Amino acid sequence: QVQLVESGGGLVQAGGSLRLSCAASGRAFTYTMGWFRQAPGKEREFVAAHIWRGGITYYADSVKGRFTISRDNAKSTAYLQMNSLKPEDTAVYYCAAMLGQNGEISYARAYDYWGQGTQVTVSS
Repeated sequence: QVQLVESGGGLVQAGGSLRLSCAASGRAFTYTMGWFRQAPGKEREFVAAHIWRGGITYYADSVKGRFTISRDNAKSTAYLQMNSLKPEDTAVYYCAAMLGQNGEISYARAYDYWGQGTQVTVSS
C-alpha cells in the first residue's frame, strides 16, 4: 500500500508560480511518480511523470517549458514546480504512483495509487 498526500495548491494570478508537493508513505520510494489534473467537465489529463529508475522525466506538451517535476527520495516526496501559470491550468491536481515498470506513463489507468487532489486556480 502507498499513501499519497498532496499540498501546495491555491489561487494565483496568471504568470505566477506554485509548487505542489506529494508526500508518499507505505513502502520504499522506488516507483514512478506522475502528476495529472482534471478541470471541471473535462477528463483527467497527464501533466508530468518522473521515472524512478534513471530519473527520466516526461511532460505534456501543454506544460513543457513551464512545469518541472522532481523528487526528493530522502523525503519520499515528489514535486511539481509550476511557472508562468495560465488560466487554462486551473484544475484539481493529483499525484499518482505507478509500481510497475512497464506501464504507459501518460495513462491514468496505469497508476496504482492516487492522492486526494489539490485545487489550483489561476486568475486572469
